Amino acid sequence: MKNKIDSFFRPNNEQNDKENKDKKPSKKIGYLIILGLTGLLLLFISNMFSSSEEPEISQEPPSDQSEPTGGEEEMAGTDISELEQELSGQLATMLNKIQGVNDAEVMVNLDATSEQIYEKNQTRGQQTTDETDQNGGSRVVEDQTEESQVVLFRSGDQEIPLLVQTKQPEVRGVFVVAKGAETPSLKNQVIEAVSRVLDVPTHKISVMPKN
Repeated sequence: MKNKIDSFFRPNNEQNDKENKDKKPSKKIGYLIILGLTGLLLLFISNMFSSSEEPEISQEPPSDQSEPTGGEEEMAGTDISELEQELSGQLATMLNKIQGVNDAEVMVNLDATSEQIYEKNQTRGQQTTDETDQNGGSRVVEDQTEESQVVLFRSGDQEIPLLVQTKQPEVRGVFVVAKGAETPSLKNQVIEAVSRVLDVPTHKISVMPKN
């Protein structure tokens, strides 16, 4: 009877031992998978940090960003030259319409730079002081102060003055040659017309007869 009982339970024990042997390799495989995933995660994190640090170097602004270039200066000179030609052509067209004046040519000479006007904060103060001298006399002393400061506004990392108006360059002189300018009355008419149109004093205008 005992042998039967032992034989009945023995196969189960052998089966359990076999199952335990089968489970051991599966646990090792699970550990290997976990280690592999951990390594991939660490590699991904290191790549992410290295890629996030690279743009900081490329975002540094150049040191000469605010310095004017030679191209900008050349462009400003070109604008002045174009304005001179435009004014000269308009004046010549107008003067040729004056009775007795024919074949007029005009040359207008402007200042090289225009005037820029910036917004300013002005502060005015007044202080009154009563003074008494040794003889008993008194006097009132008034002290007035006035300060102005250019208004600045922020653009990125820079503070830029607030530009209100840009005045066109002033006229340095006007030279006119025209047929009919040998007549004093016509010459005076030409000078007066140029002076009024350009708002320039007459001593800056030269009118000569044309051959």
